[in-house]
Amino acid sequence: MKIYIAGHKGMVGSAIGRQLKADPENRIIQRTHAELDLTNQAAVQDFIEQEKPEQIYLSAAKVGGIHANNTYPADFIYQNVMIEANINHAAYRNSVKKLLFLGSSCIYPKHVNQPMREDALLTDTLEPTNEPYAVAKIAGIKLCESYNRQYETDYRSVMPTNLYGPGDNYHPENGHVIPALIRRFHEAKEQCQPTVMIWGSGTPYREFLYVDDLASACVHVMNLDQEDYQQHTQPMLSHINVGGGEELTIRQLADTIARVTNYKGTIAFDNKKPDGTPRKLMDSSRLNNLGWQPTISLEEGLIIAYNDFLKKQLAEK
Repeated sequence: MKIYIAGHKGMVGSAIGRQLKADPENRIIQRTHAELDLTNQAAVQDFIEQEKPEQIYLSAAKVGGIHANNTYPADFIYQNVMIEANINHAAYRNSVKKLLFLGSSCIYPKHVNQPMREDALLTDTLEPTNEPYAVAKIAGIKLCESYNRQYETDYRSVMPTNLYGPGDNYHPENGHVIPALIRRFHEAKEQCQPTVMIWGSGTPYREFLYVDDLASACVHVMNLDQEDYQQHTQPMLSHINVGGGEELTIRQLADTIARVTNYKGTIAFDNKKPDGTPRKLMDSSRLNNLGWQPTISLEEGLIIAYNDFLKKQLAEK
């Protein structure tokens, strides 16, 4: 099968590539940003017309932290909406059989009941710091749904929880919580620091998913029979949450990362720093009912992620 992965160099796109390449029947098409600008409608149309993939995994996106989202909100909404619109429309015009769009848990309202269910979408206001990005991701879901309703396409969406794994950004300030903590504990061990200070009280609950588990969920959802998919979704509420199903406190996470990195010092918490949301958990029962479960435990995944970090450290030297 001929499959195009948009965003194949990112952490998620790379994992989807690993999953798909395990099947020798699959022929993967990839283009770098230099080779194909996904915000250029004519270029995307020409590419899809020429290659004619049977499936498209849409994991390409402009992403960034709170500072980047606040500084460049126009870039975040424009680039992401253009990528989604161009690929959806070119897929429809060239009779691409299936498309899978990857969103984000930030699509849900700021004050939402936990665990977050799919039907919480558009029920309240979004977190202001990344609202343009979240609106763009919601538009991606609605593009898939609208093309399905008008043109009878088969375009689907998944919304992953917090991800980690090979290919992550291990920057101590700009990285997400797991890669940033991996780096901080590793450096504390190397420098024989007696204490690692963690921002906040350590009490908030979070959920994490190893990126190759997400990739297996994406392939599972993409390849579901249309009848099965439609039975568990609605035409205007068709996205599917992808979570690990288990939550732990930031304190428990820090203890686990300290064990994985073999850090022997103490862990302290700076209670003067804000904690953020006390609990953030996806309700993944819709996906579980469709026959998917994660297979990689947090500790297993953290060991692989730490080895990935060490490889990157060696490569940089």
